[in-house]
Amino acid sequence: MNKVYACIDGLAATNAVIDWAAWSARRLSVPLDLLHVLHRPPELPHVGDYSGALGLGAQEVLLQQLSALDEQRGKLAQEAGRQMLQSARERASAAGVPQVDGRMRHGELVDTLLELEPDARLVVLGEHYHASSPRKIHLDHHVERVIRAVKRPVLVATAEQFVAPERFVIAYDGSATSRKTVEMVAASPLLQGLPALLAMAGADTPTARQALQDARQVLQGAGFAVETTLLPGEPEQALPALLASQGAALLVMGAYGHSRIRHLVVGSTTTTLLRLSTVPVLILR
Repeated sequence: MNKVYACIDGLAATNAVIDWAAWSARRLSVPLDLLHVLHRPPELPHVGDYSGALGLGAQEVLLQQLSALDEQRGKLAQEAGRQMLQSARERASAAGVPQVDGRMRHGELVDTLLELEPDARLVVLGEHYHASSPRKIHLDHHVERVIRAVKRPVLVATAEQFVAPERFVIAYDGSATSRKTVEMVAASPLLQGLPALLAMAGADTPTARQALQDARQVLQGAGFAVETTLLPGEPEQALPALLASQGAALLVMGAYGHSRIRHLVVGSTTTTLLRLSTVPVLILR
């Protein structure tokens, strides 16, 4: 686990992904590897279906033309990928990352990341395809698949511009998963030096306050300045509203759990809190 992998695709969040990956690589003191995955083109249409209207000679000509177009499209995609990787390397180097590499693969993003997973310290990727209404935002299926499959930390850039975080918020519920999240943050240099806010949504009980205090002590023991807040209501309403008031912040949460947070992080079809978050999200395993 000695690299940050930045998944770039040329879409709107690409520069933010590069910048977040560069920021992370510097703080972790590890190399940055830029990854661009070319998806396999769809199969050619079965021209034989039109045999009633086309003669055999015409079918052969069409197949040759389709094959030539497919080959040309592949060459253009590879050239665009090479240029994108070169620009990304220059951007990351200018951001102060001493070791930057780039690679282009063919296939599926998740399959490629699973292959590279043993060498990954962190995976950074962007979120796309937002709808007009916040309640109708659908998470990019690539993001959801990566979160489900990859067992390394994943940082999701939710905006098109990078803004260095001034603080981070941990979505905490007292579960074993959230306690492990706090321990991972405490042991990593990634967020060292940033003030922390431990946020719990739910009933104000002695048990909840004790859970927050226990987590606070773990982070304080690692040198973090820590505040806590216990918010009334459901997490899907309370936490996004809190994040909107935090300015340049980063949301940190665990990927799986056994409480109400569980369905917020990786639900059966969508990732609710990640969809609603206005700030980047770091998901820990």
